[in-house]
This record gives sequence, C-alpha cells and structure tokens, in this order.
Amino acid sequence: MTTRPIAEDDLNAYVDEALDAERRAEVVAYLETHPEVAEKVAAHRAERDLLRAAFAPVVEEPLPPQLSLARMIEARRRPAGTPRWAMAAAAVLLLGVGAVGGWSLRGMGVASSGGLQALGREAAASYAVFAPDQARPVEIRAENRAQLVAWTSRRLGRPVAIPDLASSGYRLMGGRVVATEHGPAALFMYDDDKGNRLVMFARPMASGPDMPMAPHVQDGINGYTWADDGLGYSLVGAVAPGMLHPLADEVRRQIRSEA
Repeated sequence: MTTRPIAEDDLNAYVDEALDAERRAEVVAYLETHPEVAEKVAAHRAERDLLRAAFAPVVEEPLPPQLSLARMIEARRRPAGTPRWAMAAAAVLLLGVGAVGGWSLRGMGVASSGGLQALGREAAASYAVFAPDQARPVEIRAENRAQLVAWTSRRLGRPVAIPDLASSGYRLMGGRVVATEHGPAALFMYDDDKGNRLVMFARPMASGPDMPMAPHVQDGINGYTWADDGLGYSLVGAVAPGMLHPLADEVRRQIRSEA
C-alpha cells in the first residue's frame, strides 16, 4: 500500500489538531525527515497557541446582538444598509475566532510600541501559554542544544546565545520559536528541582539598540527586560522579583560575555 503524499492541507490539519491518528503518525514521520518543514510547522503551532490564549477571554462570550448573522441579513435588506465598518468588524471577529489555528493568520496583530513594555507583555504571554504545558513545553529539547541555537539564530536573523543557569539551580529544558506582532522570538525554558519554570525570551528590537534593565509584572508573572545590541531580552517566571533579579543579571552578564 502506497502512503498518500503529505500536502499543505495535511500540515494545516496537523497544526489544527484535526487529523486522525493514522494520518497524524504519517505527518509526524514526514516532519522527522524534513527538518525545515518541521521548523515552519513548529512556528505555526506556536502562533496557534498564542492566538488561542489571546482569544480565550472572549471566545466563549456570546456574539453581540448587532453582529448576529440574522441581524446583519435583516439590516442588509434595508435600504440604508449596514455601515461598512460594522460588516468589517463582524468579519474580523468571525474569522479571528473560527480560524485561530490556521496559517492564514500569520502576522495578525495590533500595532503597538516595539519597546521594553511590549517585549515584557509578549514574554509574559508566552510564559502563560507554554510554562504550564507538561506534555510539550518546548519544541527542541536541551540535548539538541546546537540545533536549537542554529534554528533560533536563523529565524531571528541574529546569533542567539543560550545562558547556562545550572549554577543558580535552573536547568535548560529546551526552546522554541514563537510568533509576536513584532516578528519571531526565541523562547528558552528552564526548570529547577521543584518544578519551577523560567522563560528567557529574545527578539530583535525596533526602538533602540540598548535599553537598561527594567522590571515588569503581568497577571502574577514577574519579569526583567532589557536590550543589548539590538536584541531585546526578558526573563520571566512566577517567582518573587528578589529571586528573579539576580538571575536576570546573570543572564545579561553571560550574553554580554559572548557578544
């Protein structure tokens, strides 16, 4: 029996977790022998997870009455018609909720500052999505460190260093590339003997090559964020700022020593 070739529709369905077990196994086997495709699929899965997290607060809410399909059809029959902006808003809402896992959403995002504040928000959001994941928190594990460095550096267009926090009690688990509204970012995850996890987040910055370290907090996730030589960094975790700050200082020291 000849296996049906893997097509883009299969990859889309894999990202959306819409394949049956047999076809999913075939796609997994294909990705294991096609690393470049696997990297792209991993990036799209990261986008899916971030978009799901972003839409989570509203996806279960009822659709506003003025955006219901029946109301829109009725309004369209009236001479005055529905304002174009309302129709556009409904389309954006429906597409955003219905196609949250699709590849066509690549690049979706509301424009905002690319400074430390935005970086901190992105790092905290990524931590909230991936740190609790017990099954697959990272795409490439620590034992494949060289592959992880090469992948993240290629996606960011800059050499990316992975700090060693073993002397501080945190082991590297691995990492992945995640999507942000400012482009791809590298995410490296660490854990300690108690299962506490930290995330180091890095992406190119558009608002300045160097920025001093600053604290931030979002939904109980503490972080320290800074920029060196055009790359922004954020170390985040559900730990006290007094414990996190020296770790962030150590991360920055190691990155600067490798520059």
